[in-house]
Amino acid sequence: MKKTVVCSVLALALTLFSSCTHHSGTYVLTSPAPVLDRIQSRGELIVGTAANMPPLNMTTKDNRIIGLEIDLARALAEAMEVDIRMQPLAFRDLLPALEAGKVDMVLSGMTITAKRNSKVAFVGPYYISGKGLLTKTSTLVDITDPDEIDRSEIRITALEGSTSEAFVKNVLPNVKFMGARDYTEAVNMVITDKADAMVADQPICVVSVVRYPEEGLLAILTPFTYEPIGIALPANDPLLINLVQNFLNTLEDSGALDLMVDNWFQKGEWWDQVK
Repeated sequence: MKKTVVCSVLALALTLFSSCTHHSGTYVLTSPAPVLDRIQSRGELIVGTAANMPPLNMTTKDNRIIGLEIDLARALAEAMEVDIRMQPLAFRDLLPALEAGKVDMVLSGMTITAKRNSKVAFVGPYYISGKGLLTKTSTLVDITDPDEIDRSEIRITALEGSTSEAFVKNVLPNVKFMGARDYTEAVNMVITDKADAMVADQPICVVSVVRYPEEGLLAILTPFTYEPIGIALPANDPLLINLVQNFLNTLEDSGALDLMVDNWFQKGEWWDQVK
């Protein structure tokens, strides 16, 4: 029943939004919207994602990419009346791919920061997260101040190129840092005792506890930081930025975004599908 409600509200939101975003299909070489023109002429929206950050984005056992951000991307492509292609990349390679024009936008648990925003544009946030801690050690999960674990004997892993890595290096300079290419590798390091803890966005930590119930994983209850998650876009296309902002506003105002978030964060039907 809830899924039917989500689909109905989303369909209404897209109808309202798409009625305001139809393009004639006529473009000129000097158009101020080069990326939007590229998407429209190609007939396809290419979205970069890490594809391993459940429930925001993840890869299923049959190699489909699913998640909250994938639903957002598909809804946007539908509103733009183009096809969608999800381009999986290592997290650290996503923004370079965007700046190089290899993808049209990035939806991948990307925290909006001043440093990133100085190179690319952001729309959002569409979700608020915070830095969490995943561990098997009960004494670590009870901490409330990161300074309590800033010790040289503590081994911490985090996603390479992420704000979690920056958090560890800036706030926990004395721990032994071990970078991970993706969350599968990072979580496995904690499970196999190669790392004492993983720093990641709180939803990743909580979902990992649920996904691996036999591994004794624990997650802190209160995030250390405030992390606004947004859609990264090329900086040279104000019309595309405006379009995506209006699209997100429509989803928020219609209630469709809240239903989509609830569908992925409150329900666990997808757990058995993920690698």
